[in-house]
Amino acid sequence: MGKKVKKEECPPKDVFDPLLIESKTPATVVLMLSSPENEILAKACDALYKFASKGDENKVTLLGLGALEHLYKLLSHEDPLVRRNAVMVFGIMASNHDVKKLLRELDVTNSLISQLVPEEDVVIHEFATLCLAHMAVEYTTKVKIFEQGGLEPLIRLLGSPDPDVQKNSLECIYLLVQDFQNRAAVHELNVIPPLLGLLESEYPVIQLLALQTLEVISKDRETRILLGENKALYCLLNILENNVCDLHIKTLAVLGNCLEDVHTLQQIQLTGGLKKLLSFLEVSTVPDIQKNAAKAITKAAYDSEIRKILHWEEVEKFLLSLLETNNNEIQVAASQAISAMCENLDSKCVLGLQGIPQLVQLLSSDNEEVKEAVVTALTNLTTASPRNASIVAEAEGIEPLMSTLNAQRDGAICNAIAVLTNLSLQEPFRASIQGRGIMRALLGPLRSTSSQVQSKAAFAVAAFGCDASARTELRNVGGLGPLVELLHSKNEEVRRNACWAVMVCGSDELTAVGLCRLGALDILEEINLSTTRKNKFSEAALEKLLDNNLSQKYSRMGYLSSSNIITNGFYDCGQIKHGGKFFSLEELSKQELTDRRAIIFVNAKPQENTNFCLSVCLSVYVSIYLSIYTHTHIYIKIRRISFIPSMVLLLYFFFYVRKGKGKKEEEKPKEVIQVTPTVHEEIILENSHWLPPPDFILMDYINDASETIVPLTTTREQVVALAQFVADKMGGCVQREQLHNFCWELDMSVIEFELKSNIVPIGKIKRGTFYHRALLFKVIADRIGIGCSLVRGKYNRAWNEVKLAEHSPKGLLLPPQEYIVDLMFEPGCLLKQGSAKADQYKFI
Repeated sequence: MGKKVKKEECPPKDVFDPLLIESKTPATVVLMLSSPENEILAKACDALYKFASKGDENKVTLLGLGALEHLYKLLSHEDPLVRRNAVMVFGIMASNHDVKKLLRELDVTNSLISQLVPEEDVVIHEFATLCLAHMAVEYTTKVKIFEQGGLEPLIRLLGSPDPDVQKNSLECIYLLVQDFQNRAAVHELNVIPPLLGLLESEYPVIQLLALQTLEVISKDRETRILLGENKALYCLLNILENNVCDLHIKTLAVLGNCLEDVHTLQQIQLTGGLKKLLSFLEVSTVPDIQKNAAKAITKAAYDSEIRKILHWEEVEKFLLSLLETNNNEIQVAASQAISAMCENLDSKCVLGLQGIPQLVQLLSSDNEEVKEAVVTALTNLTTASPRNASIVAEAEGIEPLMSTLNAQRDGAICNAIAVLTNLSLQEPFRASIQGRGIMRALLGPLRSTSSQVQSKAAFAVAAFGCDASARTELRNVGGLGPLVELLHSKNEEVRRNACWAVMVCGSDELTAVGLCRLGALDILEEINLSTTRKNKFSEAALEKLLDNNLSQKYSRMGYLSSSNIITNGFYDCGQIKHGGKFFSLEELSKQELTDRRAIIFVNAKPQENTNFCLSVCLSVYVSIYLSIYTHTHIYIKIRRISFIPSMVLLLYFFFYVRKGKGKKEEEKPKEVIQVTPTVHEEIILENSHWLPPPDFILMDYINDASETIVPLTTTREQVVALAQFVADKMGGCVQREQLHNFCWELDMSVIEFELKSNIVPIGKIKRGTFYHRALLFKVIADRIGIGCSLVRGKYNRAWNEVKLAEHSPKGLLLPPQEYIVDLMFEPGCLLKQGSAKADQYKFI
């Protein structure tokens, strides 16, 4: 018999024979993600992970094939291997920007956070945290991680034995704590101990991430307190003692934040840590360490108690040594730290004595940032410190400071102006700065578009404008225009400082007139009408300009106080409306003769050249008749005029010299001698400058008043006598009921016609009404020392107010009473202010 053959077993009819498939395209593998078989799913995910790891282009390919939507479903798969491989694919693909965008739309954060439970595989922890770290760059993802409770498992995983899990979790936490809400949350979750533990890791990348995270969260005071309680300062100082220089910079950043807390700093000081820290900084030659150390000192020095502690530890020596380095960034940081430490008076003294010469040398730096930081330090050193200001001047710092006014950075310009202003408080230095042309140098800053520069420049003009030479320079270089423009500024500080400068510069008449011509008065009036823009400086500036331009003040305000002394050149052109243009006397002299109100002119200054009409403004042939007789009166008449410009004020005028008393003005000359000047005596009008003619009659009034009124014993007697004197010169007493018949207008018209000019010297007026007499009274009273005010009323009314002391029957001196001086109806009568008679005199 033959051998029996074993019968083969047949597989069940419902079982599919295994099929080995080799796929060479990712699209096929993506299709396999829909398989119900766990083994196929696991292998497909593994293949996709390897494919995505090869490059960013492969990630984009898988994104286009729709792999992420299938993988998202597998995150909750019941098979651990499938779930692990799917998480691995997410972790490796999440570095791509487009992938992260789709992951946010799929809202995968909740599924990833659920994978961080302790029971899950370490590989799942690694790639889930890696995916979250990639996504936490975006703010919206940070919010979702926080809201979905992701912080707690991430902090727990800092204690994982796997360094990759530690690193990914730490990186995610670092990104999350950039937001203040997450920083507050990590305090409650006690993140400090695990972070300090990671500082001892054998992997520098983990140590660095731990320090970066500590740097961020230590910006909050609560964290700094926790760091002190957990003895973190010792750990940080230990890191400085080792040779891993890569960690020193971030360690110093954390310590720098700790220095901002007084309690923490005191702990460091008591344990000798602060001295150890400064010793380390002094010997370090790493630029970043030096720079960050200076920045840390700057931040800490904003607290007064910390400044004291730093001064006790002689931090100034370290900062001054940094100025000697040849590194711009370190010089900037050191200068900023010096600026902060200047708030401590003892530090300011030390830094000023030893540091100012070094800082002055750095002003010549080509680096604009260095220049700005240095000049800022000089500003703080010289503020309220005359001693330091003197050191700046002795170190020859004025010249480089003046050059810094042309710097490119606004901060450098502002602080250079501030230092020069601080130096100006001492007269020798102010004179030295003015000698170098400070007003010309300030023109650029005054025209700057920066409100901060404009404000400092205007402030400097106010500081230097107290000297007449500086005001003259400001006028000559055209600085008044830019200064007036600053009054329009919408910035309150600029406007206030500009008003201050105008107030100071308006102290002399020439500058005040120049400012008024440029419209300063109109602008100031507009400012003072506004409740929001008005300030004390604008009010003072307006008052100062008017006080030094009395003609315009009287024209605008209708009032001159007893302290407003009328001088030569004053003129009354009547009341002008708000916004109306105020013309100068020279401009008025060029106007044609009109029937309008005459301009009353005051000039009791004698002309140096008796032939002033020739030397000033006339292109004429003049025939002069001189008559010299016993009374020494000289009568001059212009006989032949070839050309009469509108500027000419006087065609006929008198001047006389009195050598004795009692001589009558009406006496006629007995002999006439004709003198005809040659052609060489002609003056070219176009090249001449108009000068006001002297009023010799007014001079005579003042001389007579000085001789007859000044000797009187009481002010009351002087006021009465002067009132009678003025009334006598202006037509005498006028009966109240005959006032309408007092034809002063006709006399004024005759004078104007004779002079062919609208400008009438007050001495020429022989019949004057209220406002003529009140003005003459004020002019003479100011010359002989009688205090009185001048007030303009309506309808040609004006009056003088005087204050006279009253004596009681018991001889006690009572407060002065104010009176109106009657110059019309009862010359010399004093009408008590507020009485019916006074009101009747002032008003029709």
